[in-house]
Amino acid sequence: MEKPILNVLQGKKPVHVPIWLMRQAGRYLPEYRDLRAKAKNFLNMCLTPDWATEITLQPIRRFGFDAAILFADILLVPMALGAGLDFREGEGPVLEYIDNQKRIDQLSYDNSKLLAVYETLARVKKELPDNTTLIGFCGAPWTVACYMIDGNSKGGFATSRRWVAEKSPLLDNLIRTLVDASELYLIQQIESGAEVLQIFDSWGGLLQGADFDRYVIQPTADLIRRIKKKYPHVPIIGFPREALPEDYKLYAMQTDIDAMSIDFNLSLDFAKNTLQPVKTLQGNLSPDLLVEGGANMLKAAEKILTTFGPQHIFNLGHGVVPQTPPEHVGELVKFVQGFKF
Repeated sequence: MEKPILNVLQGKKPVHVPIWLMRQAGRYLPEYRDLRAKAKNFLNMCLTPDWATEITLQPIRRFGFDAAILFADILLVPMALGAGLDFREGEGPVLEYIDNQKRIDQLSYDNSKLLAVYETLARVKKELPDNTTLIGFCGAPWTVACYMIDGNSKGGFATSRRWVAEKSPLLDNLIRTLVDASELYLIQQIESGAEVLQIFDSWGGLLQGADFDRYVIQPTADLIRRIKKKYPHVPIIGFPREALPEDYKLYAMQTDIDAMSIDFNLSLDFAKNTLQPVKTLQGNLSPDLLVEGGANMLKAAEKILTTFGPQHIFNLGHGVVPQTPPEHVGELVKFVQGFKF
């Protein structure tokens, strides 16, 4: 049976416009909240295959999305490198921060710490419907480095931005360490069943111009080259969230990604006229419209569909937020999959 997302990524016409949503497994679902109440903490959920498999499959069972994305977190890579990681209630992720070259030198990737992730992928792959694609992912080196340098996101990554200006050799070394680890992590995800990969550069928009090139484009291009050398057939989607339009364009042209996920701040005209001619696009409905639902949500969805046509992967411009009514998600999935051009 054909898989609509793979069809789009391979340049074929899909049976319908495929749709999946970033954070489609999460707190807006009552079945997720029920399981979360039983778990010790978020990290324990990610590293317990029984729970992570169930959470990954929950939105597939409820909505019939065209892809399942691994339930995990971008900060599992620094954890596997030896950086202490904790998820605190009401505070979010907290990492043991990196502040000198000695600490960078002590980082050493231990793949055995992530065996549960690979087991989850293998289990999900066996249980997915035949037409549903399995997506693996990692955080981009720059975004993960931000958390490792600042320890958390509360201060807007002020220390990371200072490193760009004042400690670039240290940042270069940390980025290289993260490229090396992410390569091993993503290759193992492919070998465990992932059919598509997405690289989340959630904080790519903090950088511009030459800095964006040095710390977003070049490390991502290096990572993709390494993966493509071993698995050239596996499509990779990049997401440099909130980048400037001109940086989005350079990212699309210089990273060798197969598709570009775009955030909801990027104009449809720019994406259609400048990005779509060179890359398959994914996105960019506002999560706020999904919360609102109804006519405004469907009107915006129709505009995206008619702008990009059937060679497009429908998604949000960021993740589903916790206050999203599940019935709005069901309405959106039905509308997109049933849309006729």
